[in-house]
Amino acid sequence: MPDGDGVESLLLQLQSGNPVLIPTDTLPALAALPDHAGQIWCLKQRPLEKPLILMGADAMDLLCHARVDARREAEALASDHWPGALTLVLPSQGSMTDRLHPGASTLGMRVPDCAVTRALLARSGPLATTSVNRSGEPAATNARDAWRCFPSLSLLAPLPWPAPSGLASTVLAWSGPGEWRVLREGAVMPTGLNLKPPCSG
Repeated sequence: MPDGDGVESLLLQLQSGNPVLIPTDTLPALAALPDHAGQIWCLKQRPLEKPLILMGADAMDLLCHARVDARREAEALASDHWPGALTLVLPSQGSMTDRLHPGASTLGMRVPDCAVTRALLARSGPLATTSVNRSGEPAATNARDAWRCFPSLSLLAPLPWPAPSGLASTVLAWSGPGEWRVLREGAVMPTGLNLKPPCSG
C-alpha cells in the first residue's frame, strides 16, 4: 500500500478531475469534485438513481444549497451534530443537485468528524462522496481495504487513518415544517424531533 498523499497533493489530484480516497468518522469515502462526480458512478458501477453525498468542511459550505424553507431547521440540527455522523437530506435545486442527484430535488449533506478530511475540504470546497466499494459489495472499513478496492487512486495522508466507527451515518430527510423522516438508522439519532419511520415497501 502506498504512503498516502498530503492535502496539497490530493488537492491537485482533485483539481485534475481524479477521484481520491479519504477517511471519515464513519467509513472511508470515495470523493471527487462535484464537476467530476460522474467518475464515481463509473468506478463503483453504481446506478445513477443512487445519489452521492455532498461533504463539506462546515455547515455554511453545505446548507447554502438547501431550499430556504428547510434551512433554518437544518441549521439547528447541524449546530448540534456537525461535525458528526448525521446526513441531512434537504430539498434543493440547481447545478449541485443535478451533479449529485440527477433528476431529483433533494441533496444529502454531511460534515465529517475527521480533522484531516475537513482540512482537505476547507481547501477543495465541498466534495461528492460515497462509500468505498463496488456497487453491491461490502464497504471498505480502513485504508488498506479502500486501496485494494481502487488501487489506482490516491489516499489522503497520514496513514494509518483514524479508526472509524464502522457504522454508517444516520440519514434524516426533511419532509415539511417540523417533520423529518428517518431514511437510515445509523451512528447517531437526534432527539426532540417529530421523526417519521422509514417508508416500507
